[in-house]
Amino acid sequence: MRLTFVLSALCLFFCGAAATQAAPRSVYLEDLTWPEVRDALGAGTTTIIVPAGGTEQNGPHMALGKHNARAKALAGKIAVALGDTLVAPVLAYVPEGNISPPDGHMRFPGTISIPDGAFKATLEAAGRSFRQAGFTHIVLLGDSGNYQNLLRDAAADLNRAWAGSAVRAHFIGDYYRAAQAAYVQALRAKGLTEAQIGTHAGVADTSLLLAVEPDMVRSDKLEGSGKPGSGTLGDPGASTAALGQLGVDLIVTQTVAAIRKARVRKSTDP
Repeated sequence: MRLTFVLSALCLFFCGAAATQAAPRSVYLEDLTWPEVRDALGAGTTTIIVPAGGTEQNGPHMALGKHNARAKALAGKIAVALGDTLVAPVLAYVPEGNISPPDGHMRFPGTISIPDGAFKATLEAAGRSFRQAGFTHIVLLGDSGNYQNLLRDAAADLNRAWAGSAVRAHFIGDYYRAAQAAYVQALRAKGLTEAQIGTHAGVADTSLLLAVEPDMVRSDKLEGSGKPGSGTLGDPGASTAALGQLGVDLIVTQTVAAIRKARVRKSTDP
């Protein structure tokens, strides 16, 4: 009886120690040491998310790093839900339009834009780096709409180069589509109008940031931020963290499902 107790105790100790060793202390790559990444890979971590954000004007009520904060927070939640996934540093430098003469968001101080080719080359170099490290699934997703095609093209280029291998790059467009479709539909169901929801820095955009990084929203400037020339396309006045949580849940759920589906495809699939 005593021997059985001792064996059980030892099993619990060693099993618990193994579990502690297997689980990295953070899902964020930049928080880990290289031995911790090595150990995570050895313990079954197969996937790394490469999130793209952007540094752009978001009206007078939201910080320039809106996309970066959301991409990091949401990618982290997605990684936790998957359980075998890490998150690479967010790409904060993305294409935002012409610099000189400026157009789009570049007309507002603080926006940063880089050429399409530079952005795509960075994605592909990151993908090759993670393949070299031992990841077998490299997931590309982005929080802004202006470079979705570049994420898709980068994944396609990597897969052509890796044809016949077990390593795959996955462009997960469901991440952005969930924010533009299911989330907007949920806001409509709450009685919000198209003019309020908006397409940039309105209720949808602002509420989503309130749910993940409220300090980046100037709540005292929500009213009146929808005026022409303010940099907004929508009216953020009715924004709340509770409305944003609707988007968080939808984006995370739909993206996790899309990644799981993508990972079971054969390595020879296009």
